[in-house]
Amino acid sequence: MAKVRTTFICQECGYQSARWLGRCPACEKWNSLIEERLDIDTSLREERRLSSAKPSPIDSIKTQPEERFLTGISEFDHVLGGGIVAGSLVLLAGSPGIGKSTLLLQVAGSLAASGKRCLYVSGEESLEQVKLRAERLRIDSPKLIIFSETNLQEIVSQIKQVEPNFAIIDSIQTLYDEEFSGSPGSIGQVKQCAEQLLYLAKSRRIPVFLSGQITKEGAIAGPKVLEHIVDAVLYFEGSRDHLYRILRVDKNRYGTTSEISIFEMKSDGLQQVLNPSQIFLEGRIPTAGTVVVAPLEGTRPLLVELQALVTRANFNLPRRQVSGVDYNRVLLLIAVLEKNFNLHLENSDIFLNIAGGVKIYEPACDLGVIAAIYSGVKNRPVGESVVIIGEVGLTGEVRGVSFIEKRVSEAEKLGFKTCILPSHNLREFHQKRKIELVGVSTVNEAIEKLHLIHT
Repeated sequence: MAKVRTTFICQECGYQSARWLGRCPACEKWNSLIEERLDIDTSLREERRLSSAKPSPIDSIKTQPEERFLTGISEFDHVLGGGIVAGSLVLLAGSPGIGKSTLLLQVAGSLAASGKRCLYVSGEESLEQVKLRAERLRIDSPKLIIFSETNLQEIVSQIKQVEPNFAIIDSIQTLYDEEFSGSPGSIGQVKQCAEQLLYLAKSRRIPVFLSGQITKEGAIAGPKVLEHIVDAVLYFEGSRDHLYRILRVDKNRYGTTSEISIFEMKSDGLQQVLNPSQIFLEGRIPTAGTVVVAPLEGTRPLLVELQALVTRANFNLPRRQVSGVDYNRVLLLIAVLEKNFNLHLENSDIFLNIAGGVKIYEPACDLGVIAAIYSGVKNRPVGESVVIIGEVGLTGEVRGVSFIEKRVSEAEKLGFKTCILPSHNLREFHQKRKIELVGVSTVNEAIEKLHLIHT
């Protein structure tokens, strides 16, 4: 009998060692190395062969249009780049209770209602529990097939037998391959199960969606390689205490990244928000320290309210607390503000927040951050119908941003009267707009223009 080959794999970072170690040398976690088999099932070699094509010159390869189909949920199709691609493997990650199962069941229900055969595999709930959720979501289509199982071989067998147009695995951490050692959710099992489902999806052109949990640090639970295996990675963000959920795409081989869609959690399931900017600005009271900025999420402009609160520090220990914006970027902008306006903020607490729980990752909101903090310090409100766009450099210059016309058009559609934007971007507008465009080159000029608007 051949000797079984094993290795020790860290369950936190995936580090491999030939022998057991009490502490992982890579991530320094204790008792995280688990012994797992390295055997390869030779019977699967033929099934894992995705293509029989030979190496060919690139100019001789004929391309074919991607086969996509719509789910009937426009916001879900938007983050995927225009619909689901046949044969794709997509990972939907999020914290427990955020609504991953609800969203996937709604997608399956919408597809089934349109005549597509869908197989929903639940490894966490029984058939009766899934049925109760489906009744709450008003889903009742004979094309939707429910299956409760965690054995990968049985799931693959049923997918081949049912031949669905669409398959959902909820969740990848509950599956196990009986030919592979390790408990469900371990590094080896998650990777092995994901690879098997990838070969199945590609060979039979069946789109497969996997749901996955995230750790308390916000990373996908399991090996990082899981993100490299799948074709697209979607993050479902938000707090269970808030109504709104944000679906963000972090990786997409068939479309753009950083797209977002907004959903509202209601008693009968998730409802898509077709105009996110209007929702995030609803109930806004323009006071000192609040401004409207226009970040771009993928290809979609989004108007949100940025709030700054500046107060006297207690015991001369100033606090800098930021929510929704990069903390280090805010510290840099505070330094620029102090330098250019001779402000002394070392004895002030500064709190910065993006209303609605949105997270901004691009520098086009730099000028808005500076304007909000300055407005809070001087207790002078910025105009109610003003939107601010611009990146700020270390010397206080205002730099141009990309896709300025999309941002301005969104502000114009929502009724804003004035837009403060970089002078460099003014040349991109060749026709007169309903909204007044005010170009600025420095933060000093921007604050001056804001004062003129206010008066």
